[in-house]
Amino acid sequence: MGSHWGRARQQPPRGAGQNACPDPRTRIRRIQPTPYLFFKGNCLEAMTHYAETLRGTIERLVRNSEAPGPESRLPEGDKLVMHITIRIADSMLMASDAPEDRYSKPQGFSVSIAPSSPAEFDRIFAALARDAKAVFMPPAETLWAERFTMFIDRYGTPWMLSYEGSKAEA
Repeated sequence: MGSHWGRARQQPPRGAGQNACPDPRTRIRRIQPTPYLFFKGNCLEAMTHYAETLRGTIERLVRNSEAPGPESRLPEGDKLVMHITIRIADSMLMASDAPEDRYSKPQGFSVSIAPSSPAEFDRIFAALARDAKAVFMPPAETLWAERFTMFIDRYGTPWMLSYEGSKAEA
């Protein structure tokens, strides 16, 4: 009886196995979602705070004043951020200020962070949750994590922090 790869072939095609080394000409780039946040005029302050807290770096900053002409600028002023990217380890977080008439409060998502230790969890929580608009779940043990919390920071960004510790799947 033939295999799922066809009667004539007993081995899977090159690149289909777990240890396969696909042809570099056909290699597919790994897709990684990148959250894009919108702020109400305080984007640079928020993203600088996130970069410092999460030990990231600002990789790109485009201010409203850098737009080529008035027609392509945000109407609220030259100090607004048109685009910013911060790198946090292997991830990115992007953002911009939104014009007043196009800003809407973030909902239906959270930026999720997995600190590497209880001390790192506590440090990040203390910095991000300072002056929080809401703490939905204070840091506590859950079925899946030694420490978990959910809150909205002072900039309006919803966060989840989860330190799995001994509850991490092997």
